[in-house]
Amino acid sequence: MTTPLVTILDDEPAIRTMLADALEDAGFRTLTFARATEFEASLKSVTPDVCLVDLSLPDRDGLTLVHRLALEQGATVIIISGRAQVQDRVTGLELGADDYIIKPFDPAEVVARIRARLRRDTPARHAGDTASFEGWIAHFDRYVLEDDQGQETPFSHAEGEVLRLFLDRPKRLISRQSMQETLGGVAGESFDRAMDVRISRLRTKLREDPKNPRLIKTIYGAGYIFLGDVNWG
Repeated sequence: MTTPLVTILDDEPAIRTMLADALEDAGFRTLTFARATEFEASLKSVTPDVCLVDLSLPDRDGLTLVHRLALEQGATVIIISGRAQVQDRVTGLELGADDYIIKPFDPAEVVARIRARLRRDTPARHAGDTASFEGWIAHFDRYVLEDDQGQETPFSHAEGEVLRLFLDRPKRLISRQSMQETLGGVAGESFDRAMDVRISRLRTKLREDPKNPRLIKTIYGAGYIFLGDVNWG
């Protein structure tokens, strides 16, 4: 099994060194970057498993970069930031980040969260990375939805987590609490809003009627239910 690669993008040398040391002691490979341009150039030759991204970068807006990573890379994206406001956390999660860690932090917590994310990202319950349902094929190895005409629509890593959860449990009620326990994160307003946004985006990509969705139904006060027939292969 290949040792997971974690990239660290932060303009503070002390934080880069602290995180790299902790992660390498825990058995991860690391690459560190001070600027977004250097990090983005590296993506042409390496494929990280986890991207740690600071929001306050000298050459790029961190939130824009997070959004691009969520859509174009299969990596887990974790924000590390001194911005502690609820709205900052909500925005980061809405743009596709998988987690949000506020500075200052204990590097042991970062290691633990990365391990937890990677465990959730490598489920053993299915032999394949594709699921077909109601004229759609979800390719989790490439993070795209394919319709019955072969047209492909990308989805983010975070959206993929929610979609996989639905496809694993078709025609069963999934409560907010169950989603929080399965996907991780801190229960509360920011988590609920992030889930609402991800589900809304999935409905759009599945061309659902927002007023009367056919596949992903909201059961008010209880949670969600996915109504399609699913085949994994």
